[in-house]
Amino acid sequence: MAKIADLLAAGPTYSFEFPPPRNEEAVLHQQKVLLELEPLGPSFCSVTYGAGGSTRDNTLESVLYIHHHTSMVAMPHLTCVGQTRDEIEGLLIRYREEGLENVLALAGDPPLEGPDEGEFTYAVELIDLARATCDFSVGVAAFPEVHPKSTSRESDRRHLADKLRLADFAITQFFWTADHYFRLIDELDALGVDTPVIPSLFPIINVATAKRFTALNGATWPQWLDDRLEGLADNAQEVRKIGVEVATQLGQELLAQDPPGLHIYTTNTSAAPKEVWQNLGLSSQDA
Repeated sequence: MAKIADLLAAGPTYSFEFPPPRNEEAVLHQQKVLLELEPLGPSFCSVTYGAGGSTRDNTLESVLYIHHHTSMVAMPHLTCVGQTRDEIEGLLIRYREEGLENVLALAGDPPLEGPDEGEFTYAVELIDLARATCDFSVGVAAFPEVHPKSTSRESDRRHLADKLRLADFAITQFFWTADHYFRLIDELDALGVDTPVIPSLFPIINVATAKRFTALNGATWPQWLDDRLEGLADNAQEVRKIGVEVATQLGQELLAQDPPGLHIYTTNTSAAPKEVWQNLGLSSQDA
């Protein structure tokens, strides 16, 4: 295993993100996708967490499969909402016992139904617990266009800077225009923060899904992208082609400024992420 902080210290990291499967059929599909992407030699793979901790067991299962049945470094997402301190601490201990060394600490989305019964509110509380429990390498999330719940851009950047002073790295939510990321880095630099912030790419394979995720992130869905995809929602092949082109172009613009890495959303598919990876000529230190 390897700590992501150490990987970043050695050079850029190139990684994939997977949502947790929701049923047995999806588990088998994800395992197939993982084995198809493994030969690319990603620096690590992250597995997300459903609203209110709703996919806790599935996230754990996916992470353990990656850790024990592939050569890839696994990083689970860990959220505050819907869980007690004892539950989160127990999960961290389980990860440690399994040999995992990395977590991504998030405030998380509230439960889809019912109140949030969690004892934590902010990701910084999880950072402290992860450090105290298991000495993990801890990452956090960054929103280039500010968190949708932020009261102001200034407040958002100040809170993010506070998180990054405690964390080892951040991974951004995805965005569609490189300037959003570059502005974020400039703003953090002005606050005296140089913790690595890894930008994300989202290869579109479904228009409705991409629009929904963009809205949830509080990001801007640009008119030029809407124009390119107009009338193509039912043409999966053409949507995927455009999605790869857009992600590749954005990746090239980001790489030209030497970011600490790139993180590619897979939505549990292999074709589009693999094509973007190959278009950009990516390889991790160990590949």
